[in-house]
Amino acid sequence: MNEDQHARVVLIVDDEPSIVEVVSYALHEAGFRTLVATDGPTALRMGLTEHPSLVLLDVMLPGLDGLTVCRELRAASDVPIVLLTARGSESDRVMGLELQADDYIVKPFSVRELVARIRTILRRTGSTDTQSAHPPTATLTIGGLRLDADSCQATWNDWPIALTRLQFDLLSILARHPRMVFPRAQLLQDVWGQDFTDDLRTVDSMIKRLRSRLRDAGAPPEIIASRRDLGYCLDLAAATPSG
Repeated sequence: MNEDQHARVVLIVDDEPSIVEVVSYALHEAGFRTLVATDGPTALRMGLTEHPSLVLLDVMLPGLDGLTVCRELRAASDVPIVLLTARGSESDRVMGLELQADDYIVKPFSVRELVARIRTILRRTGSTDTQSAHPPTATLTIGGLRLDADSCQATWNDWPIALTRLQFDLLSILARHPRMVFPRAQLLQDVWGQDFTDDLRTVDSMIKRLRSRLRDAGAPPEIIASRRDLGYCLDLAAATPSG
């Protein structure tokens, strides 16, 4: 086992032994280490204390459901979370995305696809031996917005903006090309990765969350402008009152 493998730990949370066995074997074969929790309270405790690289989280769990675990983990950490569920309805997908899960996979699923999605998410979040999605470039400042790529910290007029890694990625893409309109499909590929297969409403949900975080930090949420039938762009001028 090489040094990097010690950092790539997937917490598998599922109460079905057959799924845990199959997924654990596939991840071990792919070079990952695994931890296992079979109920919600244990999953939450391990997610907060064991510091996994990624949490593979079943929605239906004893003790505490997976969506609640996801909400609690996301409130305290930006650990990547992939939801597993046997329920494929639109409402379940939207709920998972509203809770800021990084991906959503419906049972039954292909183990090869699952491993591929996990690799994509870890590449994006810089948790594998591949180069981080954030190159070590200088801090980007545009108007009152400041983005530090090395620390993944964002501020508005020196006031911290509380962002998850995924939200930081999305804001960074928009800020690097201000006023350039990004179609939702392009943002879906650039932020979530080419293996992400959910629909375009994923982007809309994340934009809504991002605007809320900007507002909480005193930044005008309208700097992320919608262009009807086109996509989104960062437009600081849109937040400046006309004289």
